[in-house]
Amino acid sequence: MKPAPTLLPTAFLHPAGQALPEPLLALRKQRGAALVDMPLPTRKTENWKYSSKHLKLTDEMAISLPIDGKAGSALAVPGYKVVFINGVMIPEASEYPDLNNILIQRFGDLSDAEASELAGQLDSTLDKNTVQLAGLNSARFEDGLIIRLKAGAVLDQPLFIIHEITAGASGSAFPRIFVDAGTNSQITLVEEYISSGQDAVMVNTVTEFNLAEGANVTSIRLCMDGENVQHVGATGVRQQRSSRFESHCVGFGGPLRRHDLQVSLEGEGAECKLNGVVVTQGTQHYDNHTNIEHVAAHCDSEETYRNIATDKSHAVFNGRIHIHQDAQKSNANMNNNNLLLSTGAEIDTKPELEIYADDVKCAHGATIGQLDEESLFYLVSRGIGRREANVLLTMAFINELVAQIPLEVVRDTVQVRLNHFFDQSFQGI
Repeated sequence: MKPAPTLLPTAFLHPAGQALPEPLLALRKQRGAALVDMPLPTRKTENWKYSSKHLKLTDEMAISLPIDGKAGSALAVPGYKVVFINGVMIPEASEYPDLNNILIQRFGDLSDAEASELAGQLDSTLDKNTVQLAGLNSARFEDGLIIRLKAGAVLDQPLFIIHEITAGASGSAFPRIFVDAGTNSQITLVEEYISSGQDAVMVNTVTEFNLAEGANVTSIRLCMDGENVQHVGATGVRQQRSSRFESHCVGFGGPLRRHDLQVSLEGEGAECKLNGVVVTQGTQHYDNHTNIEHVAAHCDSEETYRNIATDKSHAVFNGRIHIHQDAQKSNANMNNNNLLLSTGAEIDTKPELEIYADDVKCAHGATIGQLDEESLFYLVSRGIGRREANVLLTMAFINELVAQIPLEVVRDTVQVRLNHFFDQSFQGI
């Protein structure tokens, strides 16, 4: 019988490596050893059954990408920025404050004591049994960024983290971010993933947030990689009493796009709000998996994701809310609406509620449909062209979520990309 493919080709375990502090090197070695001979996700792996056929790990992709060029972000950054090129932070292209109460530092610049503290925190926000490829990042990261906010610290401007894959040899990149938000601290973080090359590349990202009591974090994630980039990302969040986490994820499809978002509400009064927009065309694929753990009582969660698929593309949403036994007075709401623009497109949705407490308010729902012909007829009958009518109705479907993104420059950038998507989707109408 043919053996199951293993998670890591040998080359993935032995990167050329940047100069990391010893505690982080030890962590990376430990995680790599744990992954040896582990099987790749297959169709029989429940949370990968729609995406496993798109996942391709090769020895060639284990080659580190060259570091060259300058980041070509589509954003006109109205704040601080940190630039990663091919998974490695570029200090000379970055601009961020040096403050006593806010530490923004690359992994390689940490002291052994600081690195030891960080090593004890990495991977603490993600369930390794359901986010299988987060372990690959832990075994392969060559660089990373740590952001620590002391109690009461407020970053006065958004921090933009620009991840770019540049032209060069085929390879892989493993950027890593850890945010430790102290008591009553506040930060807005924007992650933008882009690429300028045409080579087949694997990007595997992990971002972790640790929110202390009263912390307020806004996370905006833009997955805008090129056509040949496989992108597998994970975001983990742990929240303590009265903290608030707000997430806005916007994703454009590719050969493989996958994002796992896990939030654990561990202190009373914690709140999270998760918004997501995904569009796919051609033969693209995008898979969103979210999981909210209501561990403590009196916590609120609100989740809204919307997908649009056209041509022969495929979008997936799997959302799970787990209400633990002691999480009384929980308030949780999940909604996933999906729009098919062609008969060849496919959308799979699976909202889940798992409730073990009896004094809760929970709701979930999902819809899949096409543009309403009566609405199209109404617009056309009033002199609007059929193509413009299609665009108006499609944009209306997701505009509610785009409008909630709190930064104007991000909303404008997303709108430009969406307009390009609509131009291609409704050609010939």
